[in-house]
Amino acid sequence: MNESMTGPQDASRSESAATGGAGGAGGAGDAEPPGAEAYDPAAPAPLHVPRTPTGDDGVDALLDRLGDADHLPTDGHVEVYEDVHRGLRDTLTALDAHPGPPAPPGPTDHSNSNRS
Repeated sequence: MNESMTGPQDASRSESAATGGAGGAGGAGDAEPPGAEAYDPAAPAPLHVPRTPTGDDGVDALLDRLGDADHLPTDGHVEVYEDVHRGLRDTLTALDAHPGPPAPPGPTDHSNSNRS
């Protein structure tokens, strides 16, 4: 047989040799190359949801805080969401507490009721 042709058995022998033997235990081939990370579908991943600035620095900071959840496991999201919710609720409550500009004067009755 020609040595340049390899079949499934030859490939498994080559792989076994590269990993340090038939068991594949403890060889230098077991380590992942630096910078290579195994794919973990359950790992935290950014959602990349765009956040449009509102023009209110306090609200924008709270909305940016939602990005912190991108790097946390799912059970850590609750704390971030509750923190942002509390901040937004406080901001809305503060709007109710501060009176707005004075209301324009109401219509005055200019009729001459003193006329006989």
